[in-house]
Amino acid sequence: MSDEFKPMGITMANLTIGYGVMMIIWGIVVSILSASRSPTSFIPSIMGALILIPGIFTNLQPQRRKLWMHVAVTIGALCAVGGTRFFMIMSDKDTSVYAKGSMLMLFVTGSIYTYLCVKSFKHARISQSE
Repeated sequence: MSDEFKPMGITMANLTIGYGVMMIIWGIVVSILSASRSPTSFIPSIMGALILIPGIFTNLQPQRRKLWMHVAVTIGALCAVGGTRFFMIMSDKDTSVYAKGSMLMLFVTGSIYTYLCVKSFKHARISQSE
């Protein structure tokens, strides 16, 4: 096995950075498009920043890679859990389409990101035992 798990040829640290940036942009764009005055419209941006930081530190401090990636996956799992609210409000006519879209995005991308992190952790464990 190779040393590092690379989905789509991208290191998990760089995938984490990209995911964080994507979420920051999503929150800003959705807040502008929806003309929302609610700070909750920036939840994806806040979560993105919280994922971006450990992604950057993973590259800056490779000796603490395990710690930073565990921090990042914890936040990713929180995104997925928070996104499950979509299923509670999906038929609610009072909730904007933008809010529903953001919740669904958090659920889907948070779930995929968490899944990839778990695969990466399993890969690292197997590589250590070889």
